Amino acid sequence: MKQRMMKRRHLLLLPLLVATVALSGCGLWNKLFNRGENIQPPKPLVEFTPSVQVQEVWSTSIGDGAGRSGVRLQPEYADGKLYVISTDGKIEALDAATGKSIWEQSTRTGDGIWPFRHKKPGPDARYAGGPTVYGNLLVVGTLDGHVYGMDASTGKQLWSAEVDDEVISPPAIDAGTVYVRTNSGYVYAFDANTGERKWLNDQSNVPLLSLRGNGPLLAGHGVVMFGTDDGNIESLRSDTGAVQWKIPVTKGLGRTDIQKLNDADDSLQMEGNVLYATAYHGELVAIDAAQGQLLWDRPFSSYVGVGVADNAVVGVDDDSLVWGFSKNGGGDLWKQDALQYHWLSAPAIQGSYVVVGGVEGYVHWLDLSDGKLAARVRMSKDAIRARPVVNGDMVYIEDVDGRVAAYRISGTAG
Repeated sequence: MKQRMMKRRHLLLLPLLVATVALSGCGLWNKLFNRGENIQPPKPLVEFTPSVQVQEVWSTSIGDGAGRSGVRLQPEYADGKLYVISTDGKIEALDAATGKSIWEQSTRTGDGIWPFRHKKPGPDARYAGGPTVYGNLLVVGTLDGHVYGMDASTGKQLWSAEVDDEVISPPAIDAGTVYVRTNSGYVYAFDANTGERKWLNDQSNVPLLSLRGNGPLLAGHGVVMFGTDDGNIESLRSDTGAVQWKIPVTKGLGRTDIQKLNDADDSLQMEGNVLYATAYHGELVAIDAAQGQLLWDRPFSSYVGVGVADNAVVGVDDDSLVWGFSKNGGGDLWKQDALQYHWLSAPAIQGSYVVVGGVEGYVHWLDLSDGKLAARVRMSKDAIRARPVVNGDMVYIEDVDGRVAAYRISGTAG
C-alpha cells in the first residue's frame, strides 16, 4: 500500500513542465491542467510552402477523451476497424475507412478524476489503458484498477480482472496471455481466455518522483519488455515473469529530485531483433533484444520515444526538437527546431514522412530525408499527446478531448 500511495503523489501531465520549475502547489497544478498553457510557450510557427498534400478523410469524437487524466490515449487499428476509448467510460469501434460507428458501449458512473474533483466517481468506469486488440479479443484497463477482456466484434464483456492500481498504458497480448502494467510498477500476466492471473512481477522500484505515464508493454518471442520508472529497460520471461535482462538507459545524474527524473516510460520500438528506447534525462539506445546486449547508445533526453524508419531513427527530445539519427551507431542525420516547445507527441512514420501532433492541436508532417516541414493541418485547438497511428496510407490522430481524425497523403503539392 505504501508503494501505491507514493505513486499517486507523482507529477501529472506534461513532464517537461515539471523539469523546468519547482513544485509550487496549486500554482503548478493549475498550469498543468489549463490546456494550451505551458511554462515555456511554443515557438511561433513559421510559414512554409507545403511539399505534400494532406487530406482529412473523416473526423469524430469519443466521450471526454483523456480529459485531465494525463493519459496518452491512442486509437488501436485492427482488421479494418479503429477502436477508441475515453476516461468517462466510453468505448467504440469505428470503420477505419469512414469513421462510422460499428458498435459502442458506455459505462459512465462518475464525475471527474478522484480525488481532484469534488464528486467521487463510481466503482469503475474510466477506461485509460489501451485498447489493445488481438484476433477477436479486445483488452482495456481502467483508472480504477480493473482489466476487461471484450469481444472485439461486439464489445461484449468476456472476463474481468482486478489489479492493484491504475492501468494507464495499453496491455499487450501474445500467445494466449494478456500482460498488464499498473502505475505502481507491477506487471501482471492473465490468461487471455479466462482472465485468470498467471503471475505477478513486483517492480518495487518506483521512485517517489516520477513522470505521469507508462510506456506500453512489448510482448513476443517468449518475453515481455518495457521501460521502468527508474531508467531501465527490462525483459521478463513470459512464462514466469522472471527478469531475463536489465539495461540502464540513464545515469540518474543531478542534485535535485527533479534533475534526477530519469523515467524510461517511452514507447519501445522493435525492428527485427533490435530494440530502440529512450529515457528522460537519459540516452537513446539500440539493444539486441535476444541477447540483452547494448549495441550503441548516445545522449538523448526524451519523454515520448522514437519512430523507426527503413534507414533512420527519429526522435523528439524534451524541448520538442525533432532529430533524425542513423540506425548504424546513432549519428546525427538532421535536426528540426521549428516546433520547439510545442510539446510534441511521439513520432510516427507515414511512408516518406514523420508525423507528430502538438500542444496546440496541429499535426505536422516532416520529410524523413532531411527533416524539413512538409505539411501542416490544425485538427483542433486541444493538445495532441498520443503517437499518431499509421496504417497504410492513412494516419489516425486523437487529441486530449477525444477528437479523432483520419488523414491521407493525397500527393505532392504544387
